[in-house]
Amino acid sequence: DMYCVYLGQALQTVNPANGSVGTSQLVDGAVTKAKTSDLLYPAFEATGSADQTGVADNTWTKLTLNTEIFDTNSMYDTGAYRFTPTIAGKYNVYGQIGIYSNANYQLQIPNISIYKNGSLYKYSANNEGNTNYPNERTLCITAVLEMNGSSDYVELYARGNVISGTVVFETSTQTGIFGAYRIGA
Repeated sequence: DMYCVYLGQALQTVNPANGSVGTSQLVDGAVTKAKTSDLLYPAFEATGSADQTGVADNTWTKLTLNTEIFDTNSMYDTGAYRFTPTIAGKYNVYGQIGIYSNANYQLQIPNISIYKNGSLYKYSANNEGNTNYPNERTLCITAVLEMNGSSDYVELYARGNVISGTVVFETSTQTGIFGAYRIGA
């Protein structure tokens, strides 16, 4: 508790101890965006408007995630399917995709990857072995990347190896997602 006795003139100013002032004691509007860090933005999340069909077997293919769920700073390109942040820092990048063969139970190797500046940065290693192939796999990936704030960009890729049929990527809102947000300088 803090007590103040007014004697007609101010004798001393006392600052409260660190950590002793709570949010309920702040005046509305005292904490503004200018006074907080730039963490958690820029940020975006995108999904596909339709599944990618007829995908080449066992080939890394960029995912066509052309529908923004949100994009705080307009840094996701829905035509090139890439995120190019203009604020430097560390970013948490994540993705999810469903992969299957259009012939039942013929998916052997499904993978998802994050590309940085056109090159493979990180990927998931999945191999279903030589028997009992699944019909479909949903894969997730995440990585923390340093972005320079000018020319660095990230994209989401996937590949599927099927025993028969053709590869299909589920990029619609229920399964396919690609996003990123800034977590630090």
